Amino acid sequence: MSVTLPIITYYYKNNMKNTLALLSEILYTDSGNVTENKEAIFMIQKNPTMMTYINEEPEIFNTILKGYPENVPSITGTNWLILATGSSINAAFSAKYYIEKMTNIHISIEEPFKFDYYEKLRPEIDVIIGISQSGESTSTINALQKISQEHPQIQRIGLTGKTTSEIATVVDTVIDIENGEERVGYVTKGFSATILKLMLMGLKAARNVNLLDASQEESELQEFRKAIAELPAVIEKTERFFDRWAVQLVQASRFTSLCCGSAIGTALEMQTKFCETVRVPSQGMDIEVFMHGPYLEVNPNHQLFFIETNSPVNDRLLRLRDYEQQHVKNLYTLTLNKSNDDRTLGLDLEIDEYKAPLFMIVPFQLLAHHIAEALGNNLPKRIYTDFGVAMNSKTKPGDYA
Repeated sequence: MSVTLPIITYYYKNNMKNTLALLSEILYTDSGNVTENKEAIFMIQKNPTMMTYINEEPEIFNTILKGYPENVPSITGTNWLILATGSSINAAFSAKYYIEKMTNIHISIEEPFKFDYYEKLRPEIDVIIGISQSGESTSTINALQKISQEHPQIQRIGLTGKTTSEIATVVDTVIDIENGEERVGYVTKGFSATILKLMLMGLKAARNVNLLDASQEESELQEFRKAIAELPAVIEKTERFFDRWAVQLVQASRFTSLCCGSAIGTALEMQTKFCETVRVPSQGMDIEVFMHGPYLEVNPNHQLFFIETNSPVNDRLLRLRDYEQQHVKNLYTLTLNKSNDDRTLGLDLEIDEYKAPLFMIVPFQLLAHHIAEALGNNLPKRIYTDFGVAMNSKTKPGDYA
């Protein structure tokens, strides 16, 4: 096997799968150009893309599962308040319904800045979880600090990818998301790892109070493992879907993703990722919200994604899709089931609607990257680098590639 830098550059720039696995063999090839091979490896490590981290998600998920239950602390409270913003709050909504289904826990989710100034802490809250992948989200840190001063008896937990960051100084317990390094500001694997970690916190809580026995717990874990094993195929299906519809996707004047219930976190994160990267007006919402006003703005240049999770109210989603087909030229369906037409991206996953958010976000992550690149958005070029500090939304500038 002889691999040279130009070939590796092609793999890197075109976001080919298994690039890092290929690189692990390069230093031992018969090309004889060890210096050039080392340069190729350095290039990949120094210049990661969203696709670098999307392709790492199956490995990250499996690592987290292998560490369970030791990597998840026991939480005794039954009324959780989650404070988070950005992708972190979307991750909380993605995990909420799985946790509540598995346990006797009630979860409230709030934006910390608004909570700090306008909300009252309900007396029944007995656990507060602050989520910040960077550990540097100012509003989350400030809200946790205020609560620690006014309500020191309430257990405070920080869920973060950086366990020695500022958030660790204002909580009783720090939980590592275990997403590893992510040096692209448009987070993907960290978002997904946060969902899985939250779901496992719920699973362990259910086991601890005997709402599940050992065999039921293992059955849940096995369902996660089986679906995770299919993620490379999900990525490949999404690649083919993008290739089929790339010309249409780059012409959208607005993107809208619509869902039912448990997929709300997926729709919200689609909104976040598309706004960050595609930079075309984008929104994600439950169909009930859409049907009470936003449907009136739809025009033929809008593009709609319907997120189908086999919900008990799925018929309502499909009826809305059938109606909108009369008014929108480009309409797509993302489903857990097999595809039955070329406008449907069928993931073919055997999971319930409560686990679905962990997996259904992956196609949107990939589409966000590919549409942005097709539009000519130079994602590696950082923009508004002073925004976080200027607006005091971060404690310091992000360490991004």
